[in-house]
Amino acid sequence: MGFVVKQLARKFWKSEDGATAIEYGLITALIALSIITTLQLLGPELVRIFQIIVDTLASI
Repeated sequence: MGFVVKQLARKFWKSEDGATAIEYGLITALIALSIITTLQLLGPELVRIFQIIVDTLASI
């Protein structure tokens, strides 16, 4: 019984599934942070551009 527990514990400690999930989570968080920052910086300019498009289409 003790040998089986040691084998399971060794297999658990060698498993990298949790580390991979954490890495993917960190990458996703960095991408989301980049998108949010970019949209905040470009937001007013995008609003201006879309307003020009709306005004142009409304005058047609």
